Amino acid sequence: MDRRQTLKWLSGISAFILPVAAAGPSWAADGGKLQKSKAEWATLLALPAYRVLFEEDTERAGSSPLNREKRDGTFVCAACFLALFDSSAKYESGTGWPSFWQHLPGAIATKTDFKLIYPRTEYHCARCGGHQGHVFNDGPKPTGKRYCNNGVALIFVPRAEPLPELRT
Repeated sequence: MDRRQTLKWLSGISAFILPVAAAGPSWAADGGKLQKSKAEWATLLALPAYRVLFEEDTERAGSSPLNREKRDGTFVCAACFLALFDSSAKYESGTGWPSFWQHLPGAIATKTDFKLIYPRTEYHCARCGGHQGHVFNDGPKPTGKRYCNNGVALIFVPRAEPLPELRT
């Protein structure tokens, strides 16, 4: 995708990203959305995280240590540090990616992805727009959802440690 196509896509993306829940108190105080250019994100993130978060790449299944993370804590967006998932909603899906049956309120925005011809629901961090993964309707009760997340798009924070301050 060249620069012109990227700018056109970025200008149209807001029409397709729909918040799943109202903005949560964890980031409402800072005005909501975090706007940075792709060049700025590229200087702040490791290349694999940048590619997943801002070029919508996918990491190889089974490659993330977070897939085996079993401690009590919070999973935050690797780009802006917004809390996305609580460890109590994590489960072993057998897919090779960290999976959750529920996100934190106001943390996720979705859009339809047609990259594999058939439509899938892609989800992003509601604050910075960073691509996290896809949501499917084959998860456990009570939601029946499987939020299949790229591990490089997340940072795990054990419950005893403070969450990082939101990136500005």
